[in-house]
Amino acid sequence: MSPSKSDRLSFQPDWRRWLEEIYRDRSLYPFEGGQPIPLYPHEIWVVSRGVVQLTTLHSSGDEVLLGFVCPSMPFGLPLTNLEPYQAIALSDADLMRLTVMEVEQSPQLSKGIVRHLVRRLQQTEALLALVNHRRVEDRLRQLLRLLQREVGQETKEGTRLTVRLTHQHLANAIGSTRVTVTRALGQLQEEGWLSVDRSRHIVLHEALPEAAETGLEMGVSGV
Repeated sequence: MSPSKSDRLSFQPDWRRWLEEIYRDRSLYPFEGGQPIPLYPHEIWVVSRGVVQLTTLHSSGDEVLLGFVCPSMPFGLPLTNLEPYQAIALSDADLMRLTVMEVEQSPQLSKGIVRHLVRRLQQTEALLALVNHRRVEDRLRQLLRLLQREVGQETKEGTRLTVRLTHQHLANAIGSTRVTVTRALGQLQEEGWLSVDRSRHIVLHEALPEAAETGLEMGVSGV
């Protein structure tokens, strides 16, 4: 029997607290939103707070979205074969740096890394599935539903996405252009499917089962 969503998510804060307790004498590395994150061949980053975007470059020079790294998720050069492989903080973020040797020597660390890599794999599959939708509006809806699951925060008005993504970020994610995405967002807003609050954060008005269980945050900006 496959675990429920609540079962899959229940270990997240515990594992992050365990990391911070075990490595409490080790500094967390703060990054501001928009700041590139350096990557090293024998080190793995774990997100403690915030959201990190992973990208690579197509042969044409276009940026290709690989995924969003949320709290408790790992990323780094030891976990990919892609080149180039780039990471940038989408929001202010605190990261913990672990060596591959540390992970290999700790069964609990290894278990936590693998479990959260599964989360990233599921997210990557969802992003790949977006290409099956021909219409930009449909691809955008599916992307926003994915963000709702991953990093949505429930409010009285709907699910608020609180890390600020630009329209260009969204365009790169669904293989479209910034102008087209801006137009599609306007259409979805006219339909009442989403709105933008006073601080320019997107609020989705379509309910998603268990969407609030992540307790994480994300959002969008037209910049």
